[in-house]
Amino acid sequence: MAEPSPASASSDSSTLSWKKRRLPTVASLRRAALQGKGEESGAPATVAGWLAGRRSSGRLLFLNFRDGSGFAQVVVFRKAVSSEAFEAARHCPLESAVEIRGAAFAEPRAPGGMELRATDFRVIHAAEPYPITPKEHGASFLLDRRHLWLRSRRQHALLRIRDEVLFAFREYLRDQGFICGDTPIFTPNACEGTTTLFETQYFDRHAYLSQSGQLYNEAIAMSVGRTYCLGPTFRAEKSKTRRHLIEFWMLEPEVAFAELGEIVELAEGLICHAVDRVLTNRAAELATLDRDPERLRRIQPPFPRITYDQAAARLAEKGTDFTLGDDFGAPDETALTEGMDRPLVVTHFPAAIKAFYMEPAPGRPDRVLGMDILAPEGYGEIVGGGQRIHDHDLLRERVREHGLPEEAFGWYLDLRRFGSVPHSGFGLGIERFVAWMSGISHLREAIPFPRTLYRLSP
Repeated sequence: MAEPSPASASSDSSTLSWKKRRLPTVASLRRAALQGKGEESGAPATVAGWLAGRRSSGRLLFLNFRDGSGFAQVVVFRKAVSSEAFEAARHCPLESAVEIRGAAFAEPRAPGGMELRATDFRVIHAAEPYPITPKEHGASFLLDRRHLWLRSRRQHALLRIRDEVLFAFREYLRDQGFICGDTPIFTPNACEGTTTLFETQYFDRHAYLSQSGQLYNEAIAMSVGRTYCLGPTFRAEKSKTRRHLIEFWMLEPEVAFAELGEIVELAEGLICHAVDRVLTNRAAELATLDRDPERLRRIQPPFPRITYDQAAARLAEKGTDFTLGDDFGAPDETALTEGMDRPLVVTHFPAAIKAFYMEPAPGRPDRVLGMDILAPEGYGEIVGGGQRIHDHDLLRERVREHGLPEEAFGWYLDLRRFGSVPHSGFGLGIERFVAWMSGISHLREAIPFPRTLYRLSP
């Protein structure tokens, strides 16, 4: 490894260069270095970020540096920097904010294939002793310090995969002619039942935190044809499983003039597009998480399709405790996808276990045109939806059967009085999808600040 020449004294040492101009990032320097050839890839650069780790080897310091765009190895050679800069780098507390001058070189032995060889090192802010150390910490300890845990390489990778998934979803839907229509968080009524609602005071009346934007999406779809919303939803479920959060994000497309088969194909295309984008753009993050990309490459259309009754028969053959007429639990979903390398689509559920707005199946009024998409590897349901009732009288009958206040759904019934058409949609849970893509075991790491049954902080 060639040694950088020592840094010369700077006349403006008290002024940080990041205040003057936008600095290059680790990601941009890595691209430039990898496109160069050997020593020719080096070019002067200044970066600002945080010290994430350090090890020493006599006259050499190897720093783990993070700037938001990624991590990089920084080599500080005693002869290449001033004695003050070397000592600052040697004693700088972890997670201190720092500015480093040097040059980026392609280096196959370095993580990511690039290293920055320092010519100067400055501390912008010296951190206090960092509570998260390289030793093993329990989940409760880390979640209590979630605001700091997010800085780890693993959590950094998860944040970037989540961002890639969200971008891919929006990209695909836009290419398919969808319009984003944001729906309310405060609602006057329930979408899928009243037992899991968070009630709140709305001035002089009661309101609820949204379980879903679907009902409002249906109204927007009758305007623009194809719409979706993406935002937080809330379920007051006293569940402590790894598959549930109290607050989670959901993507919900809704399509006018679409029946069950068309909405299944939309979900299938959306999923495959997001998988492709993660594989293409987040390979390094998948490697950080030890996620086998071959499992994701097998996710190709078409997905296998079975009915609820066929699924029940399959579970009976496997000797599970499933009871015909019940909804699938986590063990049932895992058993149904056992040995599969792509998601499974299950359709035609019993009307008794689905929401009031589901369209009855032709010739089977006890079944509805609903669908769930179950991810393999034990991740369970990632999509739930189906075809909506478009007949006014039938929908009003269902509202009454479910004991819902008809006056609260007056506007929703109105949609069936003015140009009603068959329409369909679904909801896709972002955290479950990200967990599946990342290969992690619990949804709490798939969102920056998880809300679970016993956790409201930080």
